[in-house]
Amino acid sequence: MSEAATLDPTRLVIAAIIGLALLLVLIIKFKVHAMISILLGAITIGVVAGMPLTEIVTAVNDGISNTLKGIALLVGLGSMFGAILEASGGAQTLAVTMVKKFGDEKAAWALGVTGLIIAMPVFFDAGLIILIPLAFSLAKRTKRSTLFYAIPLLAGLAVGHAFIPPTPGPVLVATMLNVGWVILVGIACGTVAMIIAGPVWGSICGKKYMVPVPEHVASQEDIDESKLPKFSTIVLIIAIPLVLIIFKSLAGVIPAMAPVAPVFTFLGEPFVALLIATIVAMLVLGKRHGYSMEELEKIMTKSLEPTGLILLVTACGGVLRYVLQYSGLGDLIGNAVSSANLPIVLVAFIVAALVRICVGSATVAMTMAAGIIAAMPGISELPPLYLACVVAAVAGGSTVCSHFNDSGFWLVRSLVGVDEKTNLKTWTIMETLVGFSGFVVAFIISLFV
Repeated sequence: MSEAATLDPTRLVIAAIIGLALLLVLIIKFKVHAMISILLGAITIGVVAGMPLTEIVTAVNDGISNTLKGIALLVGLGSMFGAILEASGGAQTLAVTMVKKFGDEKAAWALGVTGLIIAMPVFFDAGLIILIPLAFSLAKRTKRSTLFYAIPLLAGLAVGHAFIPPTPGPVLVATMLNVGWVILVGIACGTVAMIIAGPVWGSICGKKYMVPVPEHVASQEDIDESKLPKFSTIVLIIAIPLVLIIFKSLAGVIPAMAPVAPVFTFLGEPFVALLIATIVAMLVLGKRHGYSMEELEKIMTKSLEPTGLILLVTACGGVLRYVLQYSGLGDLIGNAVSSANLPIVLVAFIVAALVRICVGSATVAMTMAAGIIAAMPGISELPPLYLACVVAAVAGGSTVCSHFNDSGFWLVRSLVGVDEKTNLKTWTIMETLVGFSGFVVAFIISLFV
């Protein structure tokens, strides 16, 4: 570390520019996998900066081990939990019941709230595929544009995916920045973002663009509600990890909870809370609904297939963080931010947004931005609530401006059945509204900390 601390600042800046440029070129121009690109970019920064080769190896090993130990269990358990919720029909239960409670006129609000809740335990792509038929069903029944219902659903899914753990992105950023209040701030930011980008923007899109129900789903039968689990059961199971994690944070600051603080500190540890929720889901949604343990084992095992990619990409993001930190570049960035008098919350949003626009992947944007911010000096000493706002700012920046380099752009285009131009005017603006409005709420909260 001592050698890294004496590296020339100009050389550090040049190294960062070369390394990050290489990373972006590999992903954008040559379509190299994000994991390889981030790893090569991080190593390049270390080599060009003049770090001892042994220290580069140390940064790589520390980045992988320290990052994975914080998120591996959470991503795995979250995937299993979401898979059981999906297979049992729990997601459909939530959506159908919410739409009934709100009524057809306010069904867009119901879909927004449902998307937000479902996206916390279920990956964005899976949640969209599960719930989009309900949006089509409503559009068919009310003879409205599918965008009137699809946009609020997409906004809710985007908010839950970006702002609120145990979704992998927020979990990763929260872990890297050592934050305990992420859920509370995420809910505050996400609620505002969902309303603005969901029902409000969806109503505008629905009136401006008449997008009919796709032909391949127009003739499909409606969901058989008799086979779905109870609404109250789904809500209680989804609430288990969120309530336990929130109680852990509250127990640390409320004197009256001191006697039970150790219990909630244990139960509210994210992997413990998710483990409890997953076991309850296995018993209540699995066994009680006719699934054998062998069938549940297959469902849960299959759910882990996409987690390898997520874990490797985020682990390489951890490598980037540690290379920046060990080279001394984190201190350099921190000093530059201090001299410019820019709030860290704003810097976090800008960095994440720039990466998102260039690379397209929200996960990569979160990973890189979190790595850069976490490498700054004194970050861990900031108040937990302020750090939670930093996490929300990273989430907001990594959500804005989804366009042609984002796989989500093409998934939405194909499922909703719109052309690229319309998708840019609807989905892309919706994503930008989600990210920017969530950031604004986080920035306002940070002003009072």
